[in-house]
Amino acid sequence: MINIFTTFFWLGWISFGGPAAHIGYFRNHFVDKYQWLTDEEYAQFVALSQFLPGPGSSQVGFAIGYKRGGVIGGCMAFLGFTLPSIIIMITLAALSSQFTDTNLFESIVHGLKLLAVIVVADAAWGMYKTFCTNKITVSLCLLTAVILLVLPHTVTQILAITISGMVGYWFLSKPKQIEHKKVHVSYAPAVLFVAILFGLPFITSSIPFLAIFSDFFQAGSLVFGGGHVVLPLLQNLLGAQIEQNTFLTGYAAAQAVPGPMFTLATYLGYFLYPSAPIFGALLATLGVFLPGFLLLMTVMSHWQALAQKPKVTAVLTGVNAAVVGLLVAAFYQPVFVNAVLTSSDLAGVLIGALLWKQLKLPILWLVIFFILFGVFTGELTNALL
Repeated sequence: MINIFTTFFWLGWISFGGPAAHIGYFRNHFVDKYQWLTDEEYAQFVALSQFLPGPGSSQVGFAIGYKRGGVIGGCMAFLGFTLPSIIIMITLAALSSQFTDTNLFESIVHGLKLLAVIVVADAAWGMYKTFCTNKITVSLCLLTAVILLVLPHTVTQILAITISGMVGYWFLSKPKQIEHKKVHVSYAPAVLFVAILFGLPFITSSIPFLAIFSDFFQAGSLVFGGGHVVLPLLQNLLGAQIEQNTFLTGYAAAQAVPGPMFTLATYLGYFLYPSAPIFGALLATLGVFLPGFLLLMTVMSHWQALAQKPKVTAVLTGVNAAVVGLLVAAFYQPVFVNAVLTSSDLAGVLIGALLWKQLKLPILWLVIFFILFGVFTGELTNALL
């Protein structure tokens, strides 16, 4: 459990670039480096996270921890990966009135976004080589990428994955039979999810701090498509409880810091409970993340059981190809277009790729390189202006 926590805790400090980049970091560490799971299992977790509401990359991380160490392992993965951004967001909320010059911070973040370009590209290429091995899977991958680039929407993602699964069912097959295993299914997480979602609002009037938890739990239950979608939902739910400027500042901070964008809830919760702001921040954070994890635990047992059936493996073959296409589309938007803004940025990406893939430089040294690169190019730009 300590190993799970510390591994995710380290990743939580360097995982800039949003959900697509997080998926790349996870694959690099848990498939390639540590071999905690196979590419097939990892792609299934990514696909599953696209169907469920909640923070997609955090659900993938929770699923990895869950596979490694059960429910406690999933909790350790979530806590480790999210704690760095929680710490940063609480600190930013506490210092929000004292912000002055942010150029240095923005330069560092920009440099780390360039690192995310390399990580996502490597993940997409590695998964492509694993899952796109014939004409059908290559076609599913590329068509999914094309559709999502033209029509980038959560509904489009779900439709592309569903159709790819249907194509897999009819035209693809697993090369060998898989042993059937009975998996015990627990409905407790689903019951708890329904009880909190529909029951908690009736008692929040008598216990004020539960209203914060309930509002963020509802938001986490309805968010499909990642952290960008949670902003309008929270605005509707919280209404006049918090200033518009606070929303926008928290949203900008959530995009800049490493880790999941859902820690926007951490920032907002700090201001919603003035008598105990840190408690409010933690309560809001738990509220927005918990629904996705409860649903994931409900479905994962069914998912694992189904994955043992030969007919389903053909469906998963098609789904895995679509997931690669999803990652290819995410590589361009939002990762590449938000990071590579100049020819110097592209040069930095190419140098970083050389250092990582050819010279095998550890990722810690790459983090340092891109921080220095971002600061250098930022200062150079300011000097020229």
